[in-house]
Amino acid sequence: MTSRTIWVLGDQLNRDIGALGTADPSRDRVLLIESDALLSGQPYHRQRLHFVIASMRRFGGELAAAGFAVDHRSASTFGEGVAAHRKEYGDPIIATEPNGREMRSLLDRLGVEQVRSNQFLTHPDEFADWAGDRPRLRMEDFYRWQRRRLGYLMDGDEPAGGRWNYDAENRQPPPRSERPWPPPPLSRLDELDREVIAALPPTAVGADPVGWWATSRRAALNRLRHFVDRVLPMFGPHEDAMLSDNWHLAHSMLSPYLNVGLLLPGEVCDRVEDAYREGRVPIASAEGFIRQVIGWREFIWGIYWRYPDQRDANALGNDQPLPPAFAGTAPTDMECVSSTLADLDERSWVHHIPRLMVLANVANLFGVEPGAVHDWMRQRFVDAANWVMGPNVMGMGMWADGGLMSTKPYVSGGAYINRMSDYCRGCRFDPKKRVGDDACPFTTLYWDFLDRHREVLGTNHRVARQYATLDRLSDLEELRERAALVIGRFGDGEL
Repeated sequence: MTSRTIWVLGDQLNRDIGALGTADPSRDRVLLIESDALLSGQPYHRQRLHFVIASMRRFGGELAAAGFAVDHRSASTFGEGVAAHRKEYGDPIIATEPNGREMRSLLDRLGVEQVRSNQFLTHPDEFADWAGDRPRLRMEDFYRWQRRRLGYLMDGDEPAGGRWNYDAENRQPPPRSERPWPPPPLSRLDELDREVIAALPPTAVGADPVGWWATSRRAALNRLRHFVDRVLPMFGPHEDAMLSDNWHLAHSMLSPYLNVGLLLPGEVCDRVEDAYREGRVPIASAEGFIRQVIGWREFIWGIYWRYPDQRDANALGNDQPLPPAFAGTAPTDMECVSSTLADLDERSWVHHIPRLMVLANVANLFGVEPGAVHDWMRQRFVDAANWVMGPNVMGMGMWADGGLMSTKPYVSGGAYINRMSDYCRGCRFDPKKRVGDDACPFTTLYWDFLDRHREVLGTNHRVARQYATLDRLSDLEELRERAALVIGRFGDGEL
């Protein structure tokens, strides 16, 4: 006889998370709700929607096979779904703490009891204790605290290999010819996949799924195994490189599964630690990846809960609308932007450097309103989540928080993209030029960005050298004119 309902949200799809960890099929019913308002209210990428919906449905099937009574329903809103379930089954309804503020507030209003989540390795309360009254929160300090606390890659009290950080070895430009990285696995689409794809809302954008993204716990574990065994040994050196003919390089592509619970961070790091201890993975690769999971990912999670108003931040006063190239209504001649947007349309994913140094960079240089970039990325990326978007997009990508996440904006001219990619070889713009019809828009607008935001950034010691160079430019007036022209053309879909 079931006596309570456990409401499982679409980003908590694991038997070991929160309330499900102690669930008993003889006592507990499971509620899954697909909200029409959430799924069709915005132009989400088709592969993002398919990934979430198909993963939920497979998880519901797995719970049913394990003996749980599962009420998997579609409803106009979450509130209507809960009300309909209550009318049929009554109370109590409990849930694991949601991973976003809006859902936690909604559950409070709906009278749903919340139990503590263990989906991350660091609960927001633990992050708050670590942060204390520190004047500045540095990820490196947090990461070392995590290593000591969790024990990953530690030899007693010292870091394995004698160093905490091998990041300096993981910033090499792309190799000139060799492409050693194996292609990611593909999942075969089945009848469930086809049903989900056929029912996607007309507001959905992007290419149809072809199997890039696993939608079951078993398939996600296979992706983890593939990464650790075949990709992780070469992870690291070209981590920041971008290539027009290789979209995945040695990246794990595990973030979607971590973000919805198909994989848990502890088990991922355990696999990596084991591979290092067995001599199958070099320390630089193991450390670089574990730093991303227990360091950067958990740091972003903690920052999200500590600072609640990131979505509306706009320290630089950017006010331009989202450009037509981002909306898919006009092409662009900037090869790096065009190639990245094409990859995003095809797979709902690009790795962290195209996100930061192409998409966010060009948006910031052109003065796009940061909230519009936040919402667009949340709609387009398969691994998007509100807790990720705030610190990553508003903080690092757009510097909208005024330096909370990074002491200087992550903007660059064409030289960085030319050094770290092969995009510039086929582009009509010259990354070395800042003025003229063939001047790279990134190069033009990098210097114009500094000029525009001198009042905010002029006293920032991290960009003092760049301002000294700006003050020596003999063509600053011509550069300003060129910048105004390219901003207008990009905004009109003519660049």
